Amino acid sequence: MTTTNESNNGYDHTAPDSPGTPGAFDQDAYPSQDSAQPSDLSAFDDDYAEAEAPEFDEVPDGKYQVRVHTVKLARSQKNDPMIKWDTVIISGQHAGRHIFKNSVITQSSLPFVKADLQTLGLKLEKFSELPNHLDALLDLTIDVTKRTKGEYANVYFNKLLNIPAGSNDGIDLSKEPAPF
Repeated sequence: MTTTNESNNGYDHTAPDSPGTPGAFDQDAYPSQDSAQPSDLSAFDDDYAEAEAPEFDEVPDGKYQVRVHTVKLARSQKNDPMIKWDTVIISGQHAGRHIFKNSVITQSSLPFVKADLQTLGLKLEKFSELPNHLDALLDLTIDVTKRTKGEYANVYFNKLLNIPAGSNDGIDLSKEPAPF
């Protein structure tokens, strides 16, 4: 699977760890969480004992109409660049549920990433221009297919749909918190 363009163009930045170098991370400037006094959570003891943890079942395999809620550039566990997509289903019994897609960018996956972007109407002269165009992908409506094979789920962008923003079966995406 493969999703807001932030002021840093969505890239993760790692601060240098050698002190004294320009831009180095100053550990003393940011006290650790460990040094803070723990909060008194005893007021929640009774409610916690009675609370039932919600189950977050995956959306079943199938075709869905979704709207792009967030899209950003990030890094995979192997430190490869990737596009993180968060889409929200806008119709049917699963309306309001999220489908996530992580498009890891490697030499071998680049044709698939390009196909997804072109399906959404984004044609780039240079791939390096992508961070400047992420906002254009927000609120697009897409017909997608979700297929699970083993423990991995794949999400395929089938086609761009012409459903105006605001036509969400009563789902207000502006109030939806980004899940990451």
